[in-house]
This record gives sequence, structure tokens and C-alpha cells, in this order.
Amino acid sequence: MSGPILCIERVKVTYDGRLILDAPSFEVQEGQTLAVIGPNGAGKSTLLRLLGFLEHPTEGRVLFRGQPVQPYGNLLMVRRRMASVFQEPLLTDGTVEGNVALGLRLRRVDSTEVSRRVQESMATLGIGHLAKRRTRTLSGGEAQRVSLARALVLDPEVFLLDEPFAALDPPTREGLLVDLKAILDKRRITTIFVTHDRNEALALSDQVAVMIGGRVLQMDMPERVFAEPLNEDVARFVGIETILRGHVQSVSQGLATVEIPGWALEVAAPLTPGERVLVCLRPEEITLFPRGAILTTSSARNQLYGRVVRHLSAGPTYRVTIDCGVLIVAAVTRQSWEQLGLHDGADVVAAFKATAPHVIHCA
Repeated sequence: MSGPILCIERVKVTYDGRLILDAPSFEVQEGQTLAVIGPNGAGKSTLLRLLGFLEHPTEGRVLFRGQPVQPYGNLLMVRRRMASVFQEPLLTDGTVEGNVALGLRLRRVDSTEVSRRVQESMATLGIGHLAKRRTRTLSGGEAQRVSLARALVLDPEVFLLDEPFAALDPPTREGLLVDLKAILDKRRITTIFVTHDRNEALALSDQVAVMIGGRVLQMDMPERVFAEPLNEDVARFVGIETILRGHVQSVSQGLATVEIPGWALEVAAPLTPGERVLVCLRPEEITLFPRGAILTTSSARNQLYGRVVRHLSAGPTYRVTIDCGVLIVAAVTRQSWEQLGLHDGADVVAAFKATAPHVIHCA
């Protein structure tokens, strides 16, 4: 197995004495599509600039294919093996075709080869019909497609994307994500993709790194990061809204009894009596019933009585907050909300299976 294409060793970045990034070790494997996610100010763009050799660390070093990159040595050669796309397309005031060809011409590629590769790249991104258009007449989505085509035409070994879809409307963003995913799957270009949007990370990546406070807190396959966060900060960022502190009272036949304020929960997890835990529940794992309903069709072992505090629209669903002595957030479809006659102030039962929670062990 080959080594990582990019490797960070004991890196720190400080600005005016303030620690921005602390990465003791970090690796990107060849052919991987890695999404770096986290809130604003987490250090994601700083990490991307380091991996693209656009910024030098205050401490430590970044390796490309196992070798250090020297500012007055191989830096330019390594940068030419990479391509970047940013939130703003940064196009020159010329034609689409001229913009896509720009990098190849700067590299003095033969004009016949330039023409062939430019036509191919524009066709791949669905902008062949825009070849003669001036870039200032393009929509935001069209301009970003030109920016992607200009980068991909270089056949980079490493592709760096910094919030490239943040300024686009949802339909445009979704279409571009689908097309880019197909390109990356086909060409297997090593890609590092920075975003604060969890859905973009799930759509595009085969690995996810979660950054908070300048540190990478978890890096794994997307399904594992989103389903099995390592700590409370990661859990909250990946969309787990109900996090209940408790301690394990007993364990019997694979089921643990976890005490939280006012309730004893049954949880199917390998736990030890006496340990302190966080019980994490996604909104979609919780089902609501009106108080007094006969729950003959529910196999949920956990049924908590409470009152609806508020409901907020979230597209086709409502995010419903219930006060059960502890606050729980459930996702309810608009149809179910109406059929069940729910409303703010309604008395309800919040039910979930023993297998629903993800449990984080407290130190």
C-alpha cells in the first residue's frame, strides 16, 4: 500500500500570538475525497492552505509524497501538481474558453493539446455551449462550473476546494454536486473539500474530518462520523440535537439501564455499571404520540412523557422541542403533525427504541 500523498507533522499555526491550528498529525491518502467540516472559524481554510502549500506553518511541516517542500526548492513544482477552486470563481474578463485554457497556456502546453483538453473539460462540466460567452455575463452556477473546468483541465494530482458552493442557490448547488461527484468517482483525483455544510460533505466525500477550535476532533468514513461521533462537540455539529447526561445503573442481557434526570432509559450498548455517559439521539429516531394514545404498534422500549415547547419549520418536517424534564428534539412530518393534532403546549409521549441512542463514554 502506498503512503499518504499529503502528511502533516506536528503543525501549529498562530496569528498575532493566537493559536489558529493545532494538528499533531494528519494524512490524506491518494485517490481520497476528504471533506473537512466544522463551524466558521474552526481553522478549515487554514488547513487547506497548508495542504496546498499556500501558507507556511508556524511550527512543524507538511510533506508531499513523503518529502518536505522547500520554499526555494521544489515549491513551484509541487504547486503545479495541484489545482484550487474557491467560493468566488475569480475569472478573468474574457471568454469561457479562454478562462478554461488559462492554466494550460501558462504552462506552455501545445495549442492543439490545449484546444483538445479545453473542449473535453467544458463538455464534462456541461458548459461547452458557453465557450464564446464573456464571463461577466454568466450566472453564479455557470461561473463556478467554469472555475471547476479550469482547475480540472490541468489533470491535478491534488484538487483543493474551499467552500465552492456556498454562494449558490440550492438547486444550482445540488446539480453541481451531482456532476462533480461523478467526475471525482471516475477520475479518482485526490480531493480536499472544505465546507460547513454537512449535506455537501455526505454527498461528495468518502472521508470526513471534523474541525472545531483549530483541531481535528474526528476523521473517519462519513457514515461513522455522523452516526458515531466521538465527543459532544462533534455530536452537536453533525446534527445530534438531543444529548442527555446520565450514568449506567445496571446491565442485563445486553440492555443497559441509564439514569437521566427524571427517567431511566433502556439502551442497547456495551456499557459498564457506574460509568457516566452521554446518550445521543437524532431527531428522526424519536416518534411522538399524543398523551393517552395506546401504543400497541410501537416497539419502542423508551417512552417519555412531556409537553411540546415549540415547533420550527425545517422544509417538509417540523423540529419539535419537547420538555420531558429534559429537552428532547424530534423530527415530525407536517402530515403527522396535523393528523396527530399536535400543537405547542400539547401533552405527548416521546418514544424511541433501545437501539436508537449513540452513547459517548465520559472521561
